[in-house]
Amino acid sequence: MIHTETHHDDTLHGRRENRRLRRGIYLLPGLLTVANLLCGYYAILATLKGSAADLDHAACAIGIAIVFDMLDGRVARATNTNSDFGKEFDALADIVSFGIAPAFLSFVWGMRGLLASGSPKGHLVYQLGWLVTFVFVTCCAWRLARFNVHGMAGGGSRYFAGLPTPAAAGAIAAVVHAFWSPIQDWRASLLWLLWVLGLALLMVSTVRYAGFKDIRWGRRVPSTAIVLLALLLGAMFFYSELTLLLIAGIYVLHGVVLQAMRSLRHRHAGRAESGAAQNI
Repeated sequence: MIHTETHHDDTLHGRRENRRLRRGIYLLPGLLTVANLLCGYYAILATLKGSAADLDHAACAIGIAIVFDMLDGRVARATNTNSDFGKEFDALADIVSFGIAPAFLSFVWGMRGLLASGSPKGHLVYQLGWLVTFVFVTCCAWRLARFNVHGMAGGGSRYFAGLPTPAAAGAIAAVVHAFWSPIQDWRASLLWLLWVLGLALLMVSTVRYAGFKDIRWGRRVPSTAIVLLALLLGAMFFYSELTLLLIAGIYVLHGVVLQAMRSLRHRHAGRAESGAAQNI
């Protein structure tokens, strides 16, 4: 009898868990995450084709994936439809769209032209390329896992700890979109690898980056802000190459510059306290 009741309780518990699993993901945020994943998958397929136009299409697909990634989180918070399932699903989609796809794109755009040159140095840089791009994918996965465990820096919503994966992917896509033609010279490829490696290391760093998650979109703003936003959207539409490159570069560099300024300020404050203690 006891065994039967225990089995019955286990069955009920299993049914409850199955119902929770079925309720684990909500429709609209889930669809936006699927759209993000679709863009990443398309970017990989476009990169496989390999022409300059296809590589640009891949870069644009990564940019669109960033928009979907921004929307799914905001929609989930606005509609109170956050779930653990959706959180994990979003992280897995991000590994494809912001890890594998940009790493693949950066390798093909920056390294493939070196094989045709026949240069020994070019071949060496090519071999180095797959290692650096693999490091990028690894750092992307590391960054996403750390965010899922620890969240924003300091537990708030103002700063990310480390460069967000969409920003790192966007910094790669923006360069490809701006300069279009794949790299042919091993020196330029080496500089490109340094850029990709720097983005990877920034993802796993503790450098703070603005999160913009505390912006209240429903509040009133000055009319000049709307005008500036309209100008920015116009610049992105008519001069997308330069505008997106500037936005990506400024975002990547602003965290490094602010971190350096904080370090200098703390060092100066420490010297001042040390000097005051000696005078006492």
